[in-house]
Amino acid sequence: MLEEKNLLNLYDRLYTAYGPQNWWPAETPFEVMVGAVLTQNTAWINVEKAISNLKHANFLTPEKILSLDEKQLARVIKPAGYFNIKARRLKNLCAWLPDKQGYQNKRRWQTEKLRESILSVNGIGPETADDILLYVFQRPVFVIDAYTRRLLSRLGLIDGYENYEILRAYMEKALPGDVALYNEYHALIVRHAKEKCYQDVKFMDQRSDQHFLYDNCRHCFVEGIKSF
Repeated sequence: MLEEKNLLNLYDRLYTAYGPQNWWPAETPFEVMVGAVLTQNTAWINVEKAISNLKHANFLTPEKILSLDEKQLARVIKPAGYFNIKARRLKNLCAWLPDKQGYQNKRRWQTEKLRESILSVNGIGPETADDILLYVFQRPVFVIDAYTRRLLSRLGLIDGYENYEILRAYMEKALPGDVALYNEYHALIVRHAKEKCYQDVKFMDQRSDQHFLYDNCRHCFVEGIKSF
């Protein structure tokens, strides 16, 4: 079971190493929602290109996206990959939240009701729903992604086989229910995983530079894991 002291220790070390991440990079809540859909199975740099296309075409509103046919929208967001699927998902999400009034109304909903409603949108899974809850609606919901699972399992804090909902519950039970903390923590994990905690373990082990969590990582430090 995850413990608060271990997780806060890890957070402090990540924050000391990388500082504030100012995530999610967007000008409006709706842009965050679009980014949460477009970032599925692609690098963020590709998401930025797709969002730039939407802005340049003046399509970055729910009303404009709903007015487009799927093929037209798919062409605009093509840099994000899986563009036909994502075009459909974006239109589904816009139908769920068609305007600013809809956003204001849903802001008053309880978190569980809001989460269930987001998950009812075709093509929106738990990770995307929790991105929207945390970064758009400012709810204390911890986002579990591949980076989180990879880092925590390599540090020996989890087995790594827990399903999404169980791991999310573990994190939220162990940590204070603080939106700012969850926001920064998730962003820091992503930063560290991209720069140091690579998916390719062989490549990571061959690197000469030892990162600040080296002595705790079961993949970097072959002689064992030191306790936090």
